[in-house]
Amino acid sequence: MLFNSFSFLIFFPVVLGVYFIIPKKAKQFWLLVASYFFYMNWNAVYAVLILGITVIGYAGGILLERADAGGTAEQAAVQRKRKFYMLVAAVLSLGILFTFKYLNFAIENINRLFAMTGSSFAVTAVDIVLPVGISFYTFQALGYVIDVYRRDVAAEKNFLRYALFVSFFPQLVAGPIERSRNLLQQLKEPAKFDYDAAKNGLLLMLWGYFEKMWVADRLAILVDTVYNDYGNYSAGMIVLATMLFSVQIYCDFGGYSHIAIGAAQVLGIRLMDNFRQPYLATSIKDFWNRWHISLSTWFRDYLYFPLGGSRCSKPRAYRNLMITFLVSGLWHGASWHYVVWGGLNGFYQIVGRMTKQMREKLRAKLHIREDGMPLRIFQTVATFLLASFAWLFFRADGLGNAYGMLQRTLTNGVWFEQLFNGTIFMMGLSRLGVYQLIFAIIVLVAVDICHERGVSFRKWIAARPIVVRWGIYMVTLLAFLVLVIQNYGRPAAEFIYFQF
Repeated sequence: MLFNSFSFLIFFPVVLGVYFIIPKKAKQFWLLVASYFFYMNWNAVYAVLILGITVIGYAGGILLERADAGGTAEQAAVQRKRKFYMLVAAVLSLGILFTFKYLNFAIENINRLFAMTGSSFAVTAVDIVLPVGISFYTFQALGYVIDVYRRDVAAEKNFLRYALFVSFFPQLVAGPIERSRNLLQQLKEPAKFDYDAAKNGLLLMLWGYFEKMWVADRLAILVDTVYNDYGNYSAGMIVLATMLFSVQIYCDFGGYSHIAIGAAQVLGIRLMDNFRQPYLATSIKDFWNRWHISLSTWFRDYLYFPLGGSRCSKPRAYRNLMITFLVSGLWHGASWHYVVWGGLNGFYQIVGRMTKQMREKLRAKLHIREDGMPLRIFQTVATFLLASFAWLFFRADGLGNAYGMLQRTLTNGVWFEQLFNGTIFMMGLSRLGVYQLIFAIIVLVAVDICHERGVSFRKWIAARPIVVRWGIYMVTLLAFLVLVIQNYGRPAAEFIYFQF
């Protein structure tokens, strides 16, 4: 079930209404039923898959805690047993993920190796469909097992509560990837209805719908037109489409995250922030501290730090960083162009670390203030351009298309003609639609700049007189209804990160 579908506009109010009138003891069970119903709307068989991941994580946590009850006399034996339980849970969970997401990718590459050696032998691909959101809830469950292994949290004894932790519908299919110490603790004590929390949550959801339906879905029309037929577009249009995709994926994924966080907040549950003005970052490292925060911190805590992080020699630290980003790229999709995208982001950070002292000396020599606005603007623009170049590999349909687009950009001498001859008005959006999109992007940038400066629009609205406040609410709601009416009869556009 998509957040931007009419089904969800019926589903969510029903879930809310029942949740806040039923007895406290029934609330967890009701959310669990609603979450499974939400997920099974894509495919009823998915319930078996998520239940399997849940059983593995739950059993792993229980076994790890029971191993600790063995006393202190044989600490080495206890630790070996605990490590064994953790590894079994991890192998089983990642084995399921590999089977559904990476098996055919592995088969395809094995067949290529056989072909390179001149062999006619080929492994037959498996007819299997990638379940929606499998990477997200698998990592959430796996993170819980690792936390129990590290003794950061106690094992959850209540199976229904743990099942809800894995399947909680707002963040089930595209995050944020929650930590057990945050979400499980909140599920233990269902919150009472809070008017302010519900109001702020609904406003955040409306902002998410604005990002997705008004910005991302409109940008997708322009971006897809160029990327699906790049041979007929100039270098300038390819560059423009790539930068527009940077905004599209931000609004698409950020929109989902805001709807998810807002929906959970209405239910009285606080999820972690997943985005924090990423395109106002002043370096690629800063960008990854702001982009898909739940995943980047997951890889930091469960892969980068265990590898040794940066507390080692520089070559090993660079290796650890590159491994983390290559795995992150592969997490996003079973294709080499995702791996290249991850590798590019790792390369950027390694170069940034290697040139840090040189850049600091250059700034001092040129008397450039580190906290000055000109330098910040330059760093922000440079970071956006670097991130956009990497996004080309992410968006392209394979490495071949990415190479073709780069070649077209470098060899095509025409840069500006199609940018100013009205071509953009013939790419699927009406002239009014293009102007609406430009206005929406200006609003997006303005809001991000305000948030960067600590100005919260929700708090600002809450401080206005009641007439002004409710006037803003009504206008916002009216704009949302206009979006709904405009999209009536059309299939809801899926979120980009559903494929991961």
